[in-house]
Amino acid sequence: MNIKDKLLEAIATKKVVVGVIGLGYVGLPLAVSFAKKGVKVLGFEKSVKKAQAVNEGRNYIADIEDSDLAQVQEKGLLSATTDFSRIAEVDAVIICVPTPLDKYKKPDMSFIEASCKDIGKHMKKGTFISLESTTYPTTTEDFMKPIIEKESGMREGNDFWLCFSPERVDPGNKTYKTANTPKVVGALGKDAQEIALALYGIAIENLYPVSSPRVAEMVKILENTYRLVNISMINEIALLSGKMNINIWEVIEAAKSKPYGFQAFYPGPGIGGHCIPLDPFYLEHIAKGLNFDLTMINTAGNINNLMPYRMMNKIAFALNRQKKAMNGSKVLFLGVAYKPDIDDARESPALLVMDLVARKGAKVSFHDPYIAEVTDEHGRLWKGVHLTDDAISQADCVVFTTNHSCFDVPRIVEKAKLVVDTRNAVKSVSIEDDKVFKL
Repeated sequence: MNIKDKLLEAIATKKVVVGVIGLGYVGLPLAVSFAKKGVKVLGFEKSVKKAQAVNEGRNYIADIEDSDLAQVQEKGLLSATTDFSRIAEVDAVIICVPTPLDKYKKPDMSFIEASCKDIGKHMKKGTFISLESTTYPTTTEDFMKPIIEKESGMREGNDFWLCFSPERVDPGNKTYKTANTPKVVGALGKDAQEIALALYGIAIENLYPVSSPRVAEMVKILENTYRLVNISMINEIALLSGKMNINIWEVIEAAKSKPYGFQAFYPGPGIGGHCIPLDPFYLEHIAKGLNFDLTMINTAGNINNLMPYRMMNKIAFALNRQKKAMNGSKVLFLGVAYKPDIDDARESPALLVMDLVARKGAKVSFHDPYIAEVTDEHGRLWKGVHLTDDAISQADCVVFTTNHSCFDVPRIVEKAKLVVDTRNAVKSVSIEDDKVFKL
């Protein structure tokens, strides 16, 4: 039996051992999804703290049921290690590591590179490798493949197989989780694709095969750039509407009544999360090599980047209307998560608005029911405060930067001296209100 058929048999009988590198928002839910189907999973994690938590059955990801993690850990189906030499024990490796931008806004490939080197050094012949991290098209073929071949001395297509299958995690989504979100799969060659579909088919309900990794890589970029462009567009229209005393939220609700040709996007202080604000830079990285100008996408990115500054000006304007200066005012921000009802502050625009307002001399504090403390891009640690009546009433301005569903909005508006609402948390108010200023 050749190595491909041997691996396919292991997959079919669920004797395959799956390795997941990176046990964060993407990796741990995926690992649990495989383990729940009876497949043994070994998680690889640089963080000792996270590895220990998994091995003790302690959950730290909101989208996973505590009981699910505890159950698969107790059954011996999921364990974690910081020893990457144990990659030799697995039949398939799925990479779910961060792909941030460096200080020059270029893709930081160091986490993927380190994973590829670890895999190449330790993997056995006949290993299937899939990347799920957001990246630019051609990464699988032109970046990963040479590293793994060099480190392993093996040849892709003969001794191991490569695939790209973009993560589509939507933190906080109550309907779509890892298992029931359709999964795009693009592998290098027919053998790799056959293995990829067989493996992912264990844990994922619906698979959508595409012809190559670069197509799958572009799918992820398209999905998030589509959202960036549309959110940036509605942000710009919202700013214009504000100057014309038009309630943009009412406009959007009315436009939604059209049964075709319109999809609602909503304005805010900027776009957060790991993917949407970063993806245009991945696309720009590859476009520059082709001497191609991404005019529309770059413009959308610039609009998004300017939103926190415009929100700072909105706060200053609102304070000024009450004859108060930004300098010395107490400003309480409600929500630092990048979207409602989650504990994720990655790339959250709230952090930048807080920093900008603080730099203008305001005394800044925040409350988020899901996040007790957070570190901004400058390394400054912000510690949350309790949302007491005194905290609200003593603030010169209360700013809604995340519309968590648990916020008691009527109480907050009643107690506050001034409210700046960037998320339409306060719905029953006119745009001319002297106390509540909306985006």
